[in-house]
Amino acid sequence: MHPSVVQLVVISDFTCPWCYIGLRELQNAIKESAAELQLTIKVEHRPFLLHPSLSEDKVSDKHEWYLEKFGSEKLEEVKAAVTSRAKDVGIEVIFTGSMSQTIRAHRLSRKAYILGGQELQEKFLDVIFRSYFTEGKNIGDFNLLGDLAEEAGVMSKDKAIEFLTSDECQEEVESMAAEARRKGVTGVPFAIINGRWAVSGGQTAEVYGQIFRKLAGKGPLHVIPNAPSCSTGSTGGCPGTAAATVKS
Repeated sequence: MHPSVVQLVVISDFTCPWCYIGLRELQNAIKESAAELQLTIKVEHRPFLLHPSLSEDKVSDKHEWYLEKFGSEKLEEVKAAVTSRAKDVGIEVIFTGSMSQTIRAHRLSRKAYILGGQELQEKFLDVIFRSYFTEGKNIGDFNLLGDLAEEAGVMSKDKAIEFLTSDECQEEVESMAAEARRKGVTGVPFAIINGRWAVSGGQTAEVYGQIFRKLAGKGPLHVIPNAPSCSTGSTGGCPGTAAATVKS
């Protein structure tokens, strides 16, 4: 008997382009696989802080930050890899604009999940990723976050700003991010499936589809390929490549 419900916990951060790309790949895989395989696939997105020591009020120039971390030659390689994958899934990623701490955005994401589950949370994820990667905006800004919360249907702008000026969901987000680190997560995106298997990196829809077919008892599970990710290692959270594993 195969499970009729598959539960995924996806750990990510909003400054990681592979998390944006990975979100689209996972959404595409669910659209393509769920009905065919008679699976209900539930997803909960949880926070990760690639820059935990960064002040919530500090704003950096994104392009200068990448240049400092990579150097111009390596940055061009990263940009080529990211923009190519982004184009494949129908999104645009730019490397200019503002870079800031993401904890405020994670708090709103968590609140969206509390209020409306996966559907509302992913509506917010769509607008926050678009704002950061396609429009280059500062996703630590209260007014912008209020606009995005209202656009996604989470709450009105005024209520979002009131929420952000409180400490609601602050401890929960910090605790979830710390728990991920304690459990050995050093790079994102990182997906936990049915509490038993882990898949790291920005995998393709095809890879997720293969996993779903295996869980539905309708196909083998092949070796999961390496996939790009953002890590907390020496590159300070910039895009890189990490091994991907599926394990119990």
